[in-house]
This record gives sequence, structure tokens and C-alpha cells, in this order.
Amino acid sequence: MIEGSADLKVSGKLRYGMVGGGQGAFIGDVHRKSIALDGLAEITAGCFSRSPENTLATGKALGISQERLYKTFEEMAEQESKRSDKIDFAVIVTPNDTHYSAAKAFLTHGIHVVCDKPLTWEVAEAQELAELAKKNKLLFGVTYSYTGYPAVKHIREMIRRGEIGDIRFVNAEYPQEWLATPAEKGDNKQAKWRTDPKISGKSNCVGDIGSHAENMVSYMTGLRIKSICARLDKFVEGRVLDDNATIMVEYQGGAKGVYWSSQIAVGYDNALRVRIFGSRGTIQWFQELPNYIELFKLGQPNEVLSRGKDSFYPHAQSYSRVPSGHPEGYFEALGNIYKTYIAALSKLKEGKTPGEADLDFPNVEMGLDGVKFIGKCVESSQKGAVWVDF
Repeated sequence: MIEGSADLKVSGKLRYGMVGGGQGAFIGDVHRKSIALDGLAEITAGCFSRSPENTLATGKALGISQERLYKTFEEMAEQESKRSDKIDFAVIVTPNDTHYSAAKAFLTHGIHVVCDKPLTWEVAEAQELAELAKKNKLLFGVTYSYTGYPAVKHIREMIRRGEIGDIRFVNAEYPQEWLATPAEKGDNKQAKWRTDPKISGKSNCVGDIGSHAENMVSYMTGLRIKSICARLDKFVEGRVLDDNATIMVEYQGGAKGVYWSSQIAVGYDNALRVRIFGSRGTIQWFQELPNYIELFKLGQPNEVLSRGKDSFYPHAQSYSRVPSGHPEGYFEALGNIYKTYIAALSKLKEGKTPGEADLDFPNVEMGLDGVKFIGKCVESSQKGAVWVDF
């Protein structure tokens, strides 16, 4: 098959602003490039840094009018809400400690929000944001980027249709090497804030990558966690927050699971892998080879499904951008999340009600689940790796 991404009908290009992502930051530029892939929204405002000079320099490089470059996100939310050409949504790509306050500022002023994960530090904060978005009828996205891959969406549909039977066991692992040494003691900016509880929150490894494993399993399978038993390790001497985690999971309905996330796994780059074992088959997906699905069924030859070549279900196929053999990666996956979010927001602006397919992006409820998962893992570990109800 060579069919690419379905065209989206959007009534005019939307406007967005960004909090964070100034010069010297990594993820903000990734978000901007991903949004630009489909040309459905343009950046028109920003508070890119705590440094006004950085914000001005970043805004100038992006071609943003100086009057729409703000010293604080509170000022940005207030002033943008008063404009006739105000931003349609705000993208928050700051470190964890400002997610809650920045998101709340824009929601309070009636502006839709997309926020990086983890959504907040505490469950009560995430619940407040969810309730505020609902009260003000605002669309809230959370950028669990890996849900944007077409193969992931196809796996979700396969499981919904019962292609591997009843799910019995799930194994999800996410090993990385980058914190195998005390990188935070050098000049690695990412390592410094992620290992600092004053910025990162109560967890590093689970909060940063373990939460991706939780989200991917939930998105693919629809399973809801009943209880967990977690052991969070701090292997690097002097490190305050976890750099390795082993988590056993019991799901509602009787299925079981094990998650492992690690940032001290020498030899591994970004190796998120999910294995789903059903009564009639197994599905395996690996983030570093995201265009392929391994499928094993009882009594049948093992298969490898290829995005672009093999027939995916129509909804999943609509996210495929190029023919088979042309790899689609992280930018495209994140772009798919924004493509869906922006199209849904356009429908809302037109007074239409988005359907289930229109809302196929990680939402504030998924963000809340992630915050709850992080908190329960920390609680379990602190109590001696005991089972705790979810």
C-alpha cells in the first residue's frame, strides 16, 4: 500500500503560543517542527525562557512580533486572552515544576492547552486541571508522543477486535544509558534538572520514562491498573531520585504485567518495547523500529507487519505519511498527535462536536493517570516495595 495521510479539513490556520523551548532547550524545537509538518498552525506568541533576553532572541529567530513576546506565562495568558487575534492554544514544554501553574494560567483565561508530561507533580493538581478544562470546555492534550505512531494505533485496533484473544500478561520495558554516570555533576542541563527533586518532582526514572510505559500499555490495550508493587533504585552514588525501576502490575479483570524502566542500562539508547500476550497470540512493538509490528498467533507462522506495505485498519492507516521503506519516526509521531488535536480544535471553533476518531490524542485524563502511576510507584517503593491499590 502507498496511501499516505488523509487530508484534514481545517478552517484556516490556527495560532499557538509556546511556554519554554527557548534557545539552548531541546524539546521545544522538536514540538515546533512537529507542528509545522502539516501546516495547520503557526506560532505567534511565546514566553520561551525565564530570561527575557532568551525569549526575545528566540522570538526574533521565529519571526514573532516583539509585542507578543512575554516575560512570564501569566502575562502571556492574560494579554493573549484579550486580543482579537489571540492564540488558539498554548504549548507548554517547560521542566516539570511549572507544568501545573502554566497550564492553569491558560485554562483560567479560556485558552486551550497542550502540555508535556508528566502533567503535574501531584494527583490533586492534575485533577484540578482536568476539572478546569472540563468546566471551561477547553481541549487539553498531553504529549505522550509514542501514541502517534501508525503501528501503535493499528495494535490498539487489533486488540480491540480481539485478534490475540484475552490479554493475560503484558511486559513493557524502557531502558536508556544516558544516566549511567553522574552526568548531573557536569554541565548536562537535561541531567541536572531531571535528577533534581525541586524541578523534576518525586521521581526521575519513573516520571520521565516509566510513565511512557504505563501510557503505552494503557493506550494499546485499554487495561486499567488495579494495584502495583514497585521498587525504585538509585544506583549512581549521590543521586537523590531513582534511575531504575521494576514494577509489577495487576490489572482490573485479572491480567498481570511487569514494567522495567532504567536510565543506567549501558548499551541502550531509547529502547521502549511492549509485549502483549493474549490467549491466542502475542503482539510485540519496539520504539526504535516503530514502523513494524511482530505478530505471533497460535498454530500460524510468525508475522512482521510493515507500515506502508501491509494493510492497517483505516484509522491507523490515515496517519501514515510516506510509502513503505521510507521510515517514519519521532517527529512524525508527535506531528500526528498535533494534527489530530488541531483538527479537533478546529471543529470546536466551528461549533461542531468532535467524534471518537477526532479525539484520538493523549488527553488530560491520560495525563492524570500518569501522575497517579508515578505517585503510586513512589509510595509502594517507600513502603518497602509492597502492593498498593491504584
